[in-house]
Amino acid sequence: MGDEDHAHEEVALPTASLGDMTLELAQGHGVLEAGKESHLVVKLPYNDNGETIVRAWIGTEDRTLSMVGKGQYAPSHDDYDIHTVAPIPLPENTMWWIEIEKPDGTKVVGSTNPIIE
Repeated sequence: MGDEDHAHEEVALPTASLGDMTLELAQGHGVLEAGKESHLVVKLPYNDNGETIVRAWIGTEDRTLSMVGKGQYAPSHDDYDIHTVAPIPLPENTMWWIEIEKPDGTKVVGSTNPIIE
């Protein structure tokens, strides 16, 4: 699939603090809707050449009814692209949840508000 087939607009989200890191985030594929695919872009505060594992899901911290997406590192942007589907129905207080697993095995979890109509 070429870049033209996957073109989409990304909208900046509030930053998320995970442990001692602040992540820059953006949401693609428009507003969040139950049962629809959404896209999260995660920019780490360091360059790791794709060695960190980045996961994200939409919903609640406990992941109930959520599909967890694993980030694909994009070296041309030095960020991670994650695609996942929002649960049906969207839980009250739905958030984007992000889990960072560093190469040394440490994990941190945090969240940010999604763009919802």
